[in-house]
Amino acid sequence: MFQPSKRFFFFFFTLFLLNVYNSTVHAEISQSEKEATYKQLEIFSNVLSILQQNYVEEIDTREVLSGAIRGLLFSLDPHSSYLPPEGFKEFQEETRGSFSGIGIEVTIKNDLLTIVSPIADTPADRAGLKTNDIIIEINGEKTKNLGPYEAIKKLRGPEGSEVSISIHRKGLDELKKIVIKREIIPLQSVRAEFLSPGFAYARITSFQSHTASDLKVKLKELNRKHPLNGLVLDLRNNPGGLLHQAVSISDIFLDKGTIVYTKGRKKDQNTVFTAHNNGNMKKYPLVVLVNEGSASASEIVAGAIQAHKRGIIVGTQTFGKGSVQTIIPLPDGAGLRMTTAKYYTPDDKSIQAQGITPDVEVPFIACIPPEKKSSKKKILKEADLKNHLPATQIAEDKVDNHKTADKLEKRLQYDNQLRTAYNILKSLNLFSEFKADNK
Repeated sequence: MFQPSKRFFFFFFTLFLLNVYNSTVHAEISQSEKEATYKQLEIFSNVLSILQQNYVEEIDTREVLSGAIRGLLFSLDPHSSYLPPEGFKEFQEETRGSFSGIGIEVTIKNDLLTIVSPIADTPADRAGLKTNDIIIEINGEKTKNLGPYEAIKKLRGPEGSEVSISIHRKGLDELKKIVIKREIIPLQSVRAEFLSPGFAYARITSFQSHTASDLKVKLKELNRKHPLNGLVLDLRNNPGGLLHQAVSISDIFLDKGTIVYTKGRKKDQNTVFTAHNNGNMKKYPLVVLVNEGSASASEIVAGAIQAHKRGIIVGTQTFGKGSVQTIIPLPDGAGLRMTTAKYYTPDDKSIQAQGITPDVEVPFIACIPPEKKSSKKKILKEADLKNHLPATQIAEDKVDNHKTADKLEKRLQYDNQLRTAYNILKSLNLFSEFKADNK
């Protein structure tokens, strides 16, 4: 039986690479460019052949080729990557269901593994990880030359297990080591409640497959309790997610015009997403909260709301992740995550590396939540006076309103950005009522 030699194998491997390249190049590429690429592919094949025959240990050719593909994509930009079959499967599950990990989005920034944002109410968030923290080590292993996918794979693990990370943070003289216990990161990405009767608060932690439908349901539920007079939409520390969900969220508040458009090298990568008429939906005042951890899909929503002057953007400059990644399934179950275009806001501003500048810039001032303060001076009230007149029984809904007001007061004391957003929201509502009364 004929046994092909390694040289024979690599000869045909080179022909395969050349055929793949030749079938995907465009007519506008010059002949000289094609010849230069053929030459480089031949060199690659020769190097692989030499290593296969002479390296100190036997080489797993499949693993080496996967590494070469990862290196190729890693050299392009921080968001293009190769997803092996198990990684591609995890990626699909992440947008549809839950996963076990610590809850952060990472990227490569200045060749360093950098946190885009800790997802709200996750172990990473509770451990105090922040946007732009640089992860130097994971479980004692250096992260240099580690791509985002490889890093996320190391950070994930069984629920209840622990992972140790060492971070560098601006202002700290030495590395900060943090041990975090992994948890199930839930699918639910929307939380909504009343700040006070009529003034709602909705927080979106990421853009998953049914985020827009969840928000619609929760806003309808709130509106049944009290007619909505205003909404604070909190996108702080939201690392993004699915593009079509960002478009759908924006479409809830807009009834016409462009939401976002993309531009790439090819015409079929240029796409315009527009809003639809939502019928007789009440146009209540809207305030959107953002910060340096708001990225990608979050920036699309904030940019659309700002460009159409539909609401006021409050907080700090956003992350600036304005590129489109297309996921292409490969025959063996793997996936190719490739940057194909850039996002632009309706007023023709690029989000990439710039982000969204808030209409009202409010840096976050860290405060201790009232419930954690141990020495809070008691304020004397009427109810504390001896022989005070008893309170008159009031309706149940008014009791609930008082409870809501107390809860709101506590939150506003330690979240100055939310406090500013709430005050702006009430001002916008009063102004809209004033305009209506004077028509």
